[in-house]
Formats: sequence, C-alpha cells, structure tokens
Amino acid sequence: MPILKKTGIRSTFFPDGSTQQQVEGAEHEQREDVSTSDGKNDDNNIVLIAFEENDPENPLNWSKGRKWLTTTLLNSMTLIIGLSTSAYSPTTDAIAEDLGVSSEAAIVGMFTFNAACSVGPLFLAPFCEMVGRRYVYLFGFFAFTAVFPMLAAGTNIGTMIVGRLLSGLFGCIGTILVGGTLADIWVDDERSVPMSQFTFVAIFSTIAAPTYCGYIVERVGYRWVEWVHMIASGTLFLIELVLFKETRGATILAQRAKKLRKETGDNRFRAPIELESESVKMLLHKSCTRAIMLLFREPVILFFGLWIALAWGLVFLFLTVIPLTYAGNHGWSTGNAGLPYIALMIGCVLGYISGYWSDYKYNQATKANGGRGVPEARLYGAMFFAPFFPIGLYIFAFTQFSFVHWIAPTIALVPMIFGIYHIFLATYNYTSDSYGEYSSSGIAGQGLLRNMLGAVTPLFGSQMFHGMGYQFAGLFVALLATLLAPIPYVLFFKGKTIRAKSKFASATTGLADEQHDTVANAELGNTVQEEKTAGN
Repeated sequence: MPILKKTGIRSTFFPDGSTQQQVEGAEHEQREDVSTSDGKNDDNNIVLIAFEENDPENPLNWSKGRKWLTTTLLNSMTLIIGLSTSAYSPTTDAIAEDLGVSSEAAIVGMFTFNAACSVGPLFLAPFCEMVGRRYVYLFGFFAFTAVFPMLAAGTNIGTMIVGRLLSGLFGCIGTILVGGTLADIWVDDERSVPMSQFTFVAIFSTIAAPTYCGYIVERVGYRWVEWVHMIASGTLFLIELVLFKETRGATILAQRAKKLRKETGDNRFRAPIELESESVKMLLHKSCTRAIMLLFREPVILFFGLWIALAWGLVFLFLTVIPLTYAGNHGWSTGNAGLPYIALMIGCVLGYISGYWSDYKYNQATKANGGRGVPEARLYGAMFFAPFFPIGLYIFAFTQFSFVHWIAPTIALVPMIFGIYHIFLATYNYTSDSYGEYSSSGIAGQGLLRNMLGAVTPLFGSQMFHGMGYQFAGLFVALLATLLAPIPYVLFFKGKTIRAKSKFASATTGLADEQHDTVANAELGNTVQEEKTAGN
C-alpha cells in the first residue's frame, strides 16, 4: 500500500456511499480503503467529501458578523449598479445636444442597458456552477467599473450605446445572483430580513439617481455623472476584492477536494459538484431553455411575470415622464425636475417597512400549518397594498394640468411605487415558495419579461405622453395596471388548485408527488438541485 501524505483539512468522507465517518487530520496511511490491493489508487472508487457538522467553512455556519458583512457588500454592489442604471436618464438631452443626435437616439442607451440585463442572466448565471460566485461577482463588477471611462469620454453615440450595453451585461450580477447568494449563507427562517433589504436596495437605487444627477448635469456637465459613479464603483470593487468570500458551499467543497488531492496524493477525493459537472454548452442550454419553458408553460409564472413587467416598465417610463411633465407643466429646470423622485424614495421606504407586516402574516400562516410554509400567505402584502399602484397612476394622470399645484402629482408618486414594491415582494416570494428547485429558472423567465419591457418603455414615453396628452396617457397605463390587479386575489383563493395541477410545483408545498417530480426533471433535463432563490 502506498504511503500517502497527512493533511489537516477537515472533511467528512463517504468511501463506499453508505458509511459516514468523521475524520480529523485524515491520517490516510492507516486506512485500508483508500487504496486498492495492488498498491495503486483506484480512481473508480470515489471518496466524496462533505461539510462536517458545525463546520466553520460552511457558509450557513458563518458568524452573524460575517453573514451581515457579506449581505452589506452585496447590497452595496446592487446600490451602485442600480444608481448607474437610471443615472443615464437625466443626461440624455445633454448627450443629444453635445453629440448632435436626436433625443430618441440618446435614449437608446436606456434600451441597451435593460435589454442586456434581460438576457445576461441566462448566460452569466451558469458560470456560478463552474467557478463559484466570488469570481463571477468580481469579474462582473470589475468589467462594469471598467466601462465607465467609455461612457464618460465617448465622442459619438455609437460608443455611448455600446457602453450602456456592456454596463447592462456586466451589471446584471447585481440582481440575478444576490438572491441565491443570500440563500447560501442564511437559513430559511433568517432570510426574510436580508431579502427584504436587498429588494429595497434594488428598487430604491433605481429611482434615486435622478434626484442628484440632474444637478451634476447642470453644474459640471453630463460626463461627470459617469466619472462620479466610476469613482464610487471602483472604490467598492477594491473593498469587495479584499472582503468578499466565496459563499457557494458546493464550490468550497470542490476547493477542499482539490487541496486534499494535492496534499495526500490520492486522486479519488471528490466533491459532489465534481461528479455532476457539465459542459459550458449544456449549462447554457439548460439555463436558457428552462427559463423560457417555465415562463410559457406555467400560468403562475407567466401572469406574475406580466404583472412585474408592467410595474418595472412603468418605473422606467416615468424616468422619462417625470422630468417631461414637471418641465412642461411647471417649467422646472433639469435639476429641479429630479426632485419629485424623492416621493418615489419615500414610497419605497414605506414599502420596506410594511413588508415586515407581510412577513408577520406569512409566519402566522406557517405556524398554523404545522410549520410548513403556505405560498399563498406570501400574497397578503400584494392584496392589501398592490392596489395603490393603479390608484397612484389615476391620481397622477388627472393632476397633469399646469393650474394644479405640483405637490398633487408628486404625492401620487408615493402610492404608485408603494404598490410596485409589494408586487416585487409577492412575485419573488410566491414563485420561490411554489416552485422550489425550479424557482430560479422561473424568476429568470420573469426577469426576461421585466427587463425587456423596462428597456422598451423609455423609447416611446415622450411620444406617448405628447401624442395622447399627459392625462390620457396616464389614464391608459392606469387601466393596464387595473387589469392585472386581480392576480394576487385569484392566486390566494385558487393558487393551491393551480399548483396541484403543475408538474413543476415544488414538492416542499406538499402538492407535487414523486411522479410529477420525475417527469418535471426529465422534461427540463435537470438532475441537479438548483438554489432555491436567485437576483433578479
């Protein structure tokens, strides 16, 4: 039998797939089962490793301080990316004038950013399965930061449009991966507060940038909008580079297995993910086809996708409409026309606070159900608060007259974003609870709809409100919001029946039997457990 080196790596070994032995120090020369009788390692006799109980390297066992540090780093990244998303909107008129193009051409940069965000997750997310989250985050955020000089110093509209496309492609990491990363480090009953904070930051950052970017454009020019955000993004990247650690347990185990092989000379040590590894082509194929398949085959995912798409589309529509209406009706300057966004920020804060009531109702329903989660209980917030979305739109529409004081439409923005906030919470939480291992694919499909509509609406916002008139254009979008308002009520009363008929409904809800799970896995070509939640 060969003499193998000692290692101090703590691991749990499963040499025969049935016996679990706790090993510390791993003194392999004393173990008969790590080598074959002829003195050679048998690579067919795999030794799987797993985390020990209370293993400090398991992200779920990290200290509260480390978990909150990681959560803060993730939210900070989302904040910077979200601010940069909408910071471009106040600069479009200045870009058009400086580069000698139409305002419509300048607005295309808004389209390319969101369009890239809609398809980017389908291509970037699978790489987490190959290299882990840390490298994807750091590479994506570094590339996102590196694009700012291209936008700040661009001398033609093509450069600006391509720069925004690249920003959206790399910046989508701030939404698509964060949910899954929080699931890596927080157990289910601790995750609601970190997830609520992430949702708040994602929405708040998108609507906050116009409040100050208009003044930057007026005082020092539109190019400094990009330089300011580059400085903030670059500083944060250096902090992330030092403090952000790998959170994906499967990747940590793969790294541990690699160290064991190197230190012991035994090539049979493997992490489970190494046995499940797939080619890049297969990962990309699964990522794209699963999301689209669920989007069009599952009514719950489709209608929630349409609802959140309308909400997000209107957020970006109003990035164009708010300065337009306040400048047109009240003669406000570029800088002052960004101040009404403060009302949106207030509505977002109120949404975050009221979200704790939604969590309370969900916890009550879970206790009443013997500790098993009830997906429909995630809809209380949407049923009570989402109707404020169309209500705010109606008020905004019918206060669009120059003789009406500016405070009236500004107040209307508060209930509008308040309702949108609860649409986001309901969509992501209900989809995650109902579809379990398939939820990340379902949310990716909804994200495709959401970001594509968010990409399109700024292209026609100005023409729509000028052509139809401020009042009737506002009425039109309010009617669309009203049309989709019954969704949470229908699912609250009929959701259990709908889920029971779904092949892909999560087995954790107690409605999908083994046969359904087998069929669903076969149809999706998915034999690997996905993370329960995903970014957005």
